[in-house]
Amino acid sequence: MFRLSKTTDYGIVLMAQLASSPDRAPQNARELAQSADLPIPMVSKILKALAREGLLVSQRGSKGGYQLARPPESLTVSEMIRVLDGPVALTDCAIGPALCSHESLCSVREPWQLISRVVEKALADVTLADLVQRRASAFVPSMSHALQIERAAAPPLASE
Repeated sequence: MFRLSKTTDYGIVLMAQLASSPDRAPQNARELAQSADLPIPMVSKILKALAREGLLVSQRGSKGGYQLARPPESLTVSEMIRVLDGPVALTDCAIGPALCSHESLCSVREPWQLISRVVEKALADVTLADLVQRRASAFVPSMSHALQIERAAAPPLASE
């Protein structure tokens, strides 16, 4: 099953909370954890990772906290996943060469690589702003376009 880790799931929830803040003022880990009903240690770890990778800006002090480093329209779901979980790939061979011992003999390697690219493209077409606005219609057309896999003409089966 293709599934996001809890870290990534929580990270995207926290990013959405920051994007939804009316004044986009910095929020500290405790405030974010409380409003999302998540454990503070996990929230702190996620916020630090997002700040380290440049998706959030951290400010110290009594009025400090975390805020988005860029507008929600320029933060994609694929970027958030990559920062928290690593590259979007359904199989090891889609990440890079020589990660699978069966690579040279695998008959489904190229199709899996194509499918991984399509999934990554679909996730890159959805922004944090789309998630916050809860407008599925805002990204469904681009996703359906991304899901159109080009098919090479398959040779006829021997029984045909």
